[in-house]
Amino acid sequence: MFNLVIFGAPGSGKGTQSEKLIETYGLFHISTGEVLRDQIAKGTELGKTADKFISNGQLIPDELMVNILSDLLDSNPATRDGVIFDGFPRTIPQAVALNEMLAKRGAQVNAVVGLEVADDELIDRLIKRGAESGRSDDNLETIQKRLAVYHSQTQPLRDFYVNEGKYLSIKGSGSIDDIFADIKKSIDAIK
Repeated sequence: MFNLVIFGAPGSGKGTQSEKLIETYGLFHISTGEVLRDQIAKGTELGKTADKFISNGQLIPDELMVNILSDLLDSNPATRDGVIFDGFPRTIPQAVALNEMLAKRGAQVNAVVGLEVADDELIDRLIKRGAESGRSDDNLETIQKRLAVYHSQTQPLRDFYVNEGKYLSIKGSGSIDDIFADIKKSIDAIK
């Protein structure tokens, strides 16, 4: 089982690069954002709770996200070969919880792909994505809130994984294929 965390600010390309990782390595993709948006669209209780946090640019409570991920891992046989965690963890307590959750299943986080992109480029990408996709959380006010949350709560996670020796720093600007070539080279060196 080879497990990756794809890490970066909103708009850094996590979803795009996850698709290429799935194609190349056959990993199961868990995007917490997609899971939550699906629940919101279905109008479930989880979706209603999540929407209150997301619409204000806030993170979902740790316990709620850990329960969701545990259920996905246990109910989906495709996760046994390896998973790409996209959008989780976002805080150090979530990283500790993920380590514990995987250890209970005899697994671990093998590497963290960190997509490094400047804030001004992130804002441009997200505004464009919002215009193309209609995602309500891709407006300037919410983007600025999400980036502030990222820098205050999620950025410290980078140091956590650097200290664990699992962080692969990847320049997230440039062509999608060039960025992926850098990711693949880094992963193949440790796999």
